[in-house]
Amino acid sequence: MSGIPMQVLLVYVATAVWVALAVRGYRMHAYRPALLWGMAIVALLNLRYVIEGVAGGIAFFVSLYSVFDNLGLAAGETAAALAPCADNACSILGAVYVNHPTWGGAFYERFVQGPALRTQLLYGHLVCNTAVFLLMHYQLAHPGRGASQAAHRLLGRVAFVLLTIGTVCAVWLASEHDGVGPYGGALSRYGFWFMSFCVYGCMLAGVAQARRGDAAAHRVWMIRFIGSMWGAFWIFRLMLIVTGPLFRDHEAVALLLSIWLSAPIGIVLAEGLRRRWERRPLASARDPLAASAT
Repeated sequence: MSGIPMQVLLVYVATAVWVALAVRGYRMHAYRPALLWGMAIVALLNLRYVIEGVAGGIAFFVSLYSVFDNLGLAAGETAAALAPCADNACSILGAVYVNHPTWGGAFYERFVQGPALRTQLLYGHLVCNTAVFLLMHYQLAHPGRGASQAAHRLLGRVAFVLLTIGTVCAVWLASEHDGVGPYGGALSRYGFWFMSFCVYGCMLAGVAQARRGDAAAHRVWMIRFIGSMWGAFWIFRLMLIVTGPLFRDHEAVALLLSIWLSAPIGIVLAEGLRRRWERRPLASARDPLAASAT
C-alpha cells in the first residue's frame, strides 16, 4: 500500500468498518448503525463529483479499483482488462500504477472529452438517485401514520419525481454504450437498462400499492426498492473489488457482472432481511429502521 494516497486508504477503512457493522447488525438484529454508515459513505463518494468536478470524481473512483486489479502483477506486467490511460489522468494513482481498469479509462475519457450534455446527465443521475437513496431511509424509519401521513406522502412524491429524473438520465447514458468495448458494448446498455428496471420497477410497485391503500404491501415493495438501491450503489462497487482481479484477463467481464447482478442481489437480500425481521418482531422493535419494516 506504499504510495497510495490517504484518501483512498480511508475509503478502504470506512468500507471495512461498514462490513463489520453489517455483520454485527445481522447477528444482533440492529441494522441502524450499518445503514447510516453505509449511507454516509455513498453520499460522500458521490458528492466528490459535485465538489471536484467530473474529472476528479471519476479519477478517484477508478483509483479505488486500480489497487486491487494490479494485485499480484509484476512491474510492467499487464492484463487484457488493464491498460494505460492518456497522461495517467484517469486515476490519482499515477505515481504508483501505470495500468488501470480499461472500463475506468473509458469512463474518464467519455465524460472529460465528451459533450457537455453527457456530463449533465451524469450529474442528474448521481444527484437525484443519491437524494432518493437517503430520503427513502427516512421514509422507512418514519412511516406515514396519523399526523405524519401528509408529510410522508409529500416526501414520497418528491422521491418519485427525483427517481424518475435520475432513471431517465441513467437510461439515456446507457443508450450510448453500444460502441464502448471496455464497458461490454450492447451488453452493458441492456444491463444498465435492466438495473434501471429493477430499481424503478420496485418503486412503481410500491406506489401502486400505496394508491390502493395497502400500507403493508407498500412497505414490502419499498423495502425491496431500497434493496435495489443498495445493490446499485454498494453491491455494484463491492463486486468489482473481487471480480476485477479475478477477471482481469477478460475485458468487461467484471463490470458486466456488477451491472447485471448488483440490483437483483440487493432486492433478494432486502427481501430476506424483511422476512427475518418479521420472524423476530420483538428484536426488530429495538431498531426503528427494522421495526418500521414489519
